[in-house]
Amino acid sequence: MIRKIIHIDEEKCNGCGLCANACHEGAIDLVNGKAKLVRENFCDGFGDCLPECPTGAITFEEREAPAYDAEAVKQAKNSGRRKEQRAMGCPGSRLMQFNRENNGGDRAEGAETAERAAAGYGRPVSRLGQWPVQIKLLPERAPFFDGAKLLIAADCTAYAYASMHEDFMRDRVTVIGCPKLDDVDYSEKLTAILTNNDIRGVTVVRMEVPCCGGLQYAAEQALRNSGKFIPWQVVTISVDGEILDR
Repeated sequence: MIRKIIHIDEEKCNGCGLCANACHEGAIDLVNGKAKLVRENFCDGFGDCLPECPTGAITFEEREAPAYDAEAVKQAKNSGRRKEQRAMGCPGSRLMQFNRENNGGDRAEGAETAERAAAGYGRPVSRLGQWPVQIKLLPERAPFFDGAKLLIAADCTAYAYASMHEDFMRDRVTVIGCPKLDDVDYSEKLTAILTNNDIRGVTVVRMEVPCCGGLQYAAEQALRNSGKFIPWQVVTISVDGEILDR
């Protein structure tokens, strides 16, 4: 029969696995590092996977395909195969949220608070509150975005500025990218994040190098395109790790 079904462009696919996790029917698997529609009769044509794809590799098409088989989907879910398939997604792109105030930067239960852990062990603790952090891998909607202050940082800043975690990442949702290395338009993803979530503030931390201007430009475009009034600031870090302006 001719019906609407998804199409995955393997050249655009980066193998993150977000689409496989988003597909409630289990129609998509990762095969040799690429997402594939391996069970056409499991695809209902609603496209829950489309908004999750960070590279735009998934589209709709109308073509000859087997009919959607709801009973087969139900049986597969009951058999536990769907749980195994979800586990195939790239660990680097799975949504996670960390409660730093309760676990002190460690995953072990019953750990001290972050402040006590830092004092007790004589080392800094992570202020990263969620995963993933790469702009390309982030979904457009996520629970950790609700009511959050957003830190948009050039990935070099964490290496150049020693107190990045305490001074900027603490109490913020951190997203990072490098416009010189990533061949994508960050403004589209950032616009979607600002539009679809309750973001309370935006801080852009960039390096002084000219290519970092692309990250600042993308953030400014996203703020304008969102149609929202969101307080924002830009902080520039020098190549030797000093704050130049804020």
